[in-house]
Amino acid sequence: MPQQTVANFAEVRALLPALPGPDLAASASASARESQLTKPPGALGRLEELTQWLCAWQARHPPRLDHPRVAVFAGNHGVAARGVSAYPAEVTKQMVANFISGGAAINQLCKALDADLRVYEMSLDTPTADFTSGPAMSEADCAHAMAYGMMAVEPGIDILSLGEMGIANTTSAAAICHALHGGAARDWVGPGTGVAGEGLARKTAAVEAGVKANRAALGDPLKILAALGGREIAAIVGAILAARLARTPVMLDGYTSTAAGAVLHALEPGLLDHCQVGHCSAEPAHAQLCARIGKQPVVNLGMRLGEGTGAALAVMILRGAVACHTGMATFAEAGVSGKEK
Repeated sequence: MPQQTVANFAEVRALLPALPGPDLAASASASARESQLTKPPGALGRLEELTQWLCAWQARHPPRLDHPRVAVFAGNHGVAARGVSAYPAEVTKQMVANFISGGAAINQLCKALDADLRVYEMSLDTPTADFTSGPAMSEADCAHAMAYGMMAVEPGIDILSLGEMGIANTTSAAAICHALHGGAARDWVGPGTGVAGEGLARKTAAVEAGVKANRAALGDPLKILAALGGREIAAIVGAILAARLARTPVMLDGYTSTAAGAVLHALEPGLLDHCQVGHCSAEPAHAQLCARIGKQPVVNLGMRLGEGTGAALAVMILRGAVACHTGMATFAEAGVSGKEK
């Protein structure tokens, strides 16, 4: 696939009619083999569904997970100056250095998964604008970030896990969700890095003020992304689109990554058919958001770290599903009697 890019929202929308659907023949082949394996029908539960999904979006049977990639996008947010996080904004840059030196949780999970980890820094010395007084990004800046995210999709990737790093990005995610789905600001705000009491009140107030200050964007998901998002969130949106064009299945991480996906779901619900949500974050609104976009997270371990960690763990589950699907004997091969008619 030629490298795709976009310069504005009109070009983003122009991509949508060209996005491929699932490969139904590959999905049917997976279903047919599943029915022949030495187990009662449905005995592997959701593993069977995930294998079929993987075949449909890799457009092949049998499926493969030899080359997983984890992409972590890092960006800074102007709203962090309002005290919405338990950590200062400079931690974003410090954690990127930690990723590069191999000291973060995602590094260890990628080693265990034998996954290729890519970390993308996005103008960390220039935070987005404070969205409580106007848009965080211009349309051009947002589209540029989306185009940058598209570059994470390269030939040969079997599945792309998408994560993020950015102090105050759960504030941004909550504002996006509040703008997309309504309700009260408090319905979408959680502790993030561990804020409570006055810190949580400041975070909730910032989300409420941000949506009010950007009323002109409401009703247009891409304008909401620019008004209330961050560069790393926009990059995830771009990566999801590019993955669809390339028929690369996607595993989203937690609340912030799912909020990026929710922007596309609001544009057109089918845009996330090639995506799974890796885990249900301990961030309280994540389960609600997953229900809104029709996604059941693969695992629920009470995690809320980000970095793509939940997505990486979910790919380990998916690898187990593929191993069973491709390695198990059929009833005929094993000489085992099948289910009686």
